Amino acid sequence: MVDTDDSESDDRDAPEGTDEDARRLVSGWQGRFYEDFQVGDIYKHPYGRTVTETDNVWFTNVSMNLNPMHFNEAYAAETEFGERLVDGTFVIALAVGMSVIDVSQNATANLGYDDIRHHAPVFHGDTIFAESEVLDKRESDSRDHVGIVTTELRAYNQDDDLVLSLERTPMVLKREHAQPSAAKPPGWIEGVGTQPEDLD
Repeated sequence: MVDTDDSESDDRDAPEGTDEDARRLVSGWQGRFYEDFQVGDIYKHPYGRTVTETDNVWFTNVSMNLNPMHFNEAYAAETEFGERLVDGTFVIALAVGMSVIDVSQNATANLGYDDIRHHAPVFHGDTIFAESEVLDKRESDSRDHVGIVTTELRAYNQDDDLVLSLERTPMVLKREHAQPSAAKPPGWIEGVGTQPEDLD
């Protein structure tokens, strides 16, 4: 389980006997590793995201979704919804993307998306919020450096209506294999940017 203590971490304190204004590399958020997940934990992902008309039109065009509910206002106005609906696959992509910071920043692969349900429509101007609950975790049978984590991802609109739920299962790196550091956080390659020797 991730420590939720709000006190500043030790790596923010100046080493004993040094100038408090000394430059130092400080680790930021490095994402969760396999060891950090615990069944029953719920992560409310940071930030909400308002869906715009541009999002919907762009995504519909890029994905070649030819259903006029997404791009034909005159047609959509005559349906039970009275206006265009946001492409459901955009809502999936948005919610999954929002969850990456907490669930799969250190994933090596996504093994599956299961039990996908659209519970309510999403309209232009709706703001989406997402959270993930850890359902299961297990060691990989074929790879020592990762474990397998299953979460339920839930997305809500600004009125607290559940609009989407799905299960996703990534393979997540174990910390000992990732060896994150302030000089080489996840996603960086060796030797880029400020290095410890640059601070001497």
